[in-house]
Amino acid sequence: MIKVTVSAKVNPTEDMDKVREAINNIFPDIELVEQQLSEYGSDFSGEGDKFALRHLHYLIREEEIIDTSRTWLNAGLSDDGKSTSFIISKQVATVGRLNYPAQEEPLGSINTEIVADSEREMERFFDWLTPPTKNGVPEFEINIDSV
Repeated sequence: MIKVTVSAKVNPTEDMDKVREAINNIFPDIELVEQQLSEYGSDFSGEGDKFALRHLHYLIREEEIIDTSRTWLNAGLSDDGKSTSFIISKQVATVGRLNYPAQEEPLGSINTEIVADSEREMERFFDWLTPPTKNGVPEFEINIDSV
């Protein structure tokens, strides 16, 4: 089973509703919970399953960044091959776009972690979300139910 966790800090200079909206623009099927970290900041986080990533799947194709996305998934892959993590630009997400910053942004990014029960399941997940491409076109598409 695939488990997805997303989170993002809300800094004192940021509008809480805009941060929530930025996360929802990428992960509309994940219900967010606010946690007060201090009197000056808070955190939004939420969990979901593979179906919570359908919009991310759509955005990756819409923006034609399958290869880039696969690179970031592989870069964050754990040694045991059962989890991956990556960050998404909070600022770019406010306009419903997808961008993977090279490092944590000054005001923070949207942190994403995906965990699978097995290395094989993670491989199937990669193939669903970011299949291998030829000249930027997916070599195949698999159904989310087969992950």
